[in-house]
Amino acid sequence: MKFRSDLILLVAAVIWGFAFVAQRIGMNYVGPFTYNGVRFTMGTLILLPFLFAKASKSGPLLKISHPADRRKIMIGSLMTGLLLFGGVALQQLGLQQTSAGKAGFITGLYVVFVPIVGLLFGQRSHLTMWIGAVLSVAGLYLLSMTSGFSLAPGDKLVLYCAIVFTFHVLFIAWLSPLMDSFLLAVIQFSICAILNLMVAFSTESVTAGSIMQAWLPIAYGGILSVGVAYTLQVIAQKTAHPTHASIILSLEAVFAVAGGWLILHEQLTQRMIFGCMLMLGGMIVVQVRTK
Repeated sequence: MKFRSDLILLVAAVIWGFAFVAQRIGMNYVGPFTYNGVRFTMGTLILLPFLFAKASKSGPLLKISHPADRRKIMIGSLMTGLLLFGGVALQQLGLQQTSAGKAGFITGLYVVFVPIVGLLFGQRSHLTMWIGAVLSVAGLYLLSMTSGFSLAPGDKLVLYCAIVFTFHVLFIAWLSPLMDSFLLAVIQFSICAILNLMVAFSTESVTAGSIMQAWLPIAYGGILSVGVAYTLQVIAQKTAHPTHASIILSLEAVFAVAGGWLILHEQLTQRMIFGCMLMLGGMIVVQVRTK
């Protein structure tokens, strides 16, 4: 049973890793906000049948009955949508100026940032957390720092994306025990889709022709990355060990590099590969202890 769960999580990690490639290819035809808007609309539509089926089977999906608490939960859900919008927007903009592999690893730094930010809320830390943080920062330096000791512009945007995703994860951790996971997913995905489409129609040239040209990477990002992989994660984490789950899902960064190399022919120097190894090591060290 555990092997089956780990295998499902590995499939999700592969899908999410190669999604960075789809995101880069998609922007050859449409703008970043158009791409995100359409793919999150598709992802929302994919999850709606699961939501309706679960509601008809188990009844109310929100476990809070007091009106004040319900308002708090709905405001929190809106915040997850806003944070998701900010995170994917920064990531997509950063991908215009950096490689899929580098974006995958830098985005993955949120697993290091989460326990560090948790210190602000009184969570206890451990030496391994700081070891993981140091490894990740050293890896980021080798992977992304320019000769002028500054982050490359695209890498900087993706780093901001990782910071936003840190707070997104913390909000999810707070909300998930209080409401159904599919309901939370549909709310945040739909908010993210609406906001991206609003920006797209305001700042980009949105045409049916360009969207059709990008149908394959958009479909991958919407159906597989948002819809299927999220569902696989929910199914697997019912039985998977939390440590196994978090470490396996971290491998999406490795598959992002593999996808960039295989499909986009992105090159990695020995220095950059060593940086990736340090960052992955830091992510694993932090998760093993915090989980």
